[in-house]
Amino acid sequence: MQGRNYSRLDHLITNFDQALRTLFGEPLTSGRGNPAQDLDEQDMTESEKVLSARLMRINHAGEVCAQALYQGQALTARSPDIQNQMEQAAREENDHLVWCSKRVDELGGHTSYLNTVWYAGSFAIGAAAGVIGDKWSLGFLAETERQVVRHLDDHLEQLPEQDSKTRAIVEQMKEDEARHATGAVNAGGRELPEPVRKLMKLASKVMTKTTYRI
Repeated sequence: MQGRNYSRLDHLITNFDQALRTLFGEPLTSGRGNPAQDLDEQDMTESEKVLSARLMRINHAGEVCAQALYQGQALTARSPDIQNQMEQAAREENDHLVWCSKRVDELGGHTSYLNTVWYAGSFAIGAAAGVIGDKWSLGFLAETERQVVRHLDDHLEQLPEQDSKTRAIVEQMKEDEARHATGAVNAGGRELPEPVRKLMKLASKVMTKTTYRI
């Protein structure tokens, strides 16, 4: 029996549903367990909790952006295989989204009040990358994930040593992001020009500094 051929309208409706789930509801995940679920909460000072919560708020906002990028790229991708790859990666990013949200809540923090803005902007960028071509879209994905890995390395250095629950989540996220980057390159992603990579770093810097406080 052949699978259903989805129209552009079907994909738009699906993307709208995904946006609502990402921003306001329960995202569709891959079903993996939370890497911190079996770890005990360690004693931390109030300032350490605030620091961890702010860093995880940044990570949560980053996952909102990643979800939007993947959805935008999947919407405009030409190859069904690329669409499937984007959608599978998006489900794994939703794992991160749920883990980060739960950890922020446990630490007494809140997610970014600007998540809707981040989602809209990232979706537009992802859709534009997909329109340019699948190989450039994959290259954009690979560079995005490489930059995320560097951010996560920085967060691991900043996190309180005793915050094992947050560390476990960040370490698993880092492993997944690196795998997504490698997968995009192996699928034919092109290396982005240096000016584009620098612009992406600048945009990321603005988002992280803003989200740290809001």
